[in-house]
Amino acid sequence: MAIRRIGQILVDMGFISDEQLEIVLDEQERNPGEKFGKIAENMGLITDEQLAQALAEQMGMQVISLENFEPPADVRNEISETMAQLYRIIPVRRDGSELTVATCDPQNLSVQDELRTFLGVDIRVLVSTEREITRGLEKFYNVGGESVEKIVEQLENDADLMKQAEALTVGAGAFDLTSAEALADSAPVRKLLNMILLLAIKDHASDIHFEPFEDEFRIRIKADGVLYEMVPPPRHLAFAITTRIKVMANLDIAERRLPQDGRIELTVGGHPVDLRVSVLPTMFGESTVLRVLDRSVVQLDLTKVGMDSTTLKQFRSVIHKPNGIVLVTGPTGSGKTTTLYAALSELNSIEDKLITTEDPVEYDIDGIVQIPIDSEIGVTFAACLRSILRQDPDRILVGEIRDIETAEIAVQASLTGHLVFSTLHTNDAPSSITRMKDMGVPTFLIVATVEAILAQRLVRRICSQCREAIEPTDDMLIDLDLKRESLNGRKFYRGRGCEVCNNTGYKGRVGLFELMIMNDELREMVMSNTSIDLLRDAARNYGMVSLRDAGMAFMFEGVTTPDEVIRETIMEA
Repeated sequence: MAIRRIGQILVDMGFISDEQLEIVLDEQERNPGEKFGKIAENMGLITDEQLAQALAEQMGMQVISLENFEPPADVRNEISETMAQLYRIIPVRRDGSELTVATCDPQNLSVQDELRTFLGVDIRVLVSTEREITRGLEKFYNVGGESVEKIVEQLENDADLMKQAEALTVGAGAFDLTSAEALADSAPVRKLLNMILLLAIKDHASDIHFEPFEDEFRIRIKADGVLYEMVPPPRHLAFAITTRIKVMANLDIAERRLPQDGRIELTVGGHPVDLRVSVLPTMFGESTVLRVLDRSVVQLDLTKVGMDSTTLKQFRSVIHKPNGIVLVTGPTGSGKTTTLYAALSELNSIEDKLITTEDPVEYDIDGIVQIPIDSEIGVTFAACLRSILRQDPDRILVGEIRDIETAEIAVQASLTGHLVFSTLHTNDAPSSITRMKDMGVPTFLIVATVEAILAQRLVRRICSQCREAIEPTDDMLIDLDLKRESLNGRKFYRGRGCEVCNNTGYKGRVGLFELMIMNDELREMVMSNTSIDLLRDAARNYGMVSLRDAGMAFMFEGVTTPDEVIRETIMEA
């Protein structure tokens, strides 16, 4: 049955007139992201109670007033503070295997499915006002809320769970699959893993590491490129937590001797999150790493990747060329894929056909044909690239040039009128020329096809809440190859550490970019086998800003610290 529109329901209930309906619709057309009910409420045409009634009528649900309501302690404990804040829900009651929750956004149907997945119980939804939900979250979850520390403490004191876990973790031989599944599905294990996943997603973490050692089970979260350790759970729960992750990723829980790769797809707070799972056998159990791919965090917009206006203008002119090769280089985790996705998003128009081949496809973009690599069945970059050329593409993204075969086909594609984007692992832009030569690509083909090379790094931003100026130490100046008199009174900055940045002094990251655009002189130097140092100097003379110079510019502006610039960039000779 089709769901009735909220505007018509408000008219039918007598809360607004037909004329007011048209006014709100006109306003919504000017603000396409805004919801009808919220616009009507902001315009003063309806109250939040009337909106709650209309939403309940639309979704076939009941309304609940939380004015003088307080959930029982055991029901409140069903939902952690992180989960309550993320989904904006208040637990109401528990009836057998059904948990009833109140929300102000019943149209978000995915919440029920997500909670069912996380908690393993049936979910019933009631509708409340946004004001009452906000007040309830402040009232019920502001003091003594649940934390990882508290859950770990409960697990350590759970004797039955310890006995159950120890029976399964003795040796790596045969074990009872039913008991293993039951342990992995137990409420305490679910609760701990849910809390870790939600905290990681909330903190925009890129990876979650579960590492078993002889005497401890370590959990570390990577945020802004640095690992932070969480309170370690009891060692005997390592097997249970790993098994729970394997169940969620549809992996073989009976196989503990071979590496396994899988994927967990979640929708958290209304947006999709992919967790790429890698399980690796070690001496003391299975080490598990979850790569978090949160599409709502990634800004697929060239204006938001962090390039300065000059570099952005030059890069834009390059990506709009009709043919050639554009390379993005840097180590793993330096944001190469994000930059390329942002470039493709800008080029994604109805007139052009864009095809990508990636290992794996990280974010799906509407309008772009994306092909995942699977080398086990022969779907390699080279094989895909051959087929792609028969699909009449205008622009092609090759996830990575790893071998001479892929490089040669990319070169041929660019020579036949295609613009090819790809990545390499090199320290800076000029080194990419040497890397391609080492692969076996003839120098004349490199000169004929490569249009530009963008090297990039990510450095951590200083937290804006606790930033302070500091005097540079002599060691800092030596590492940066600066003399104190050359500073002209300019300060260095650091983050003191506060609650906002978890006492790290950093919040978020910013990109450093080094763009080398090939011109006739540089091509002549490459043909003459000029050394990389001379090529780098020539590129700088033609306007290339090195990674170190880009980092130092941010350092003097107070965006990042000297330590970050020293750590992520090398001093050019």
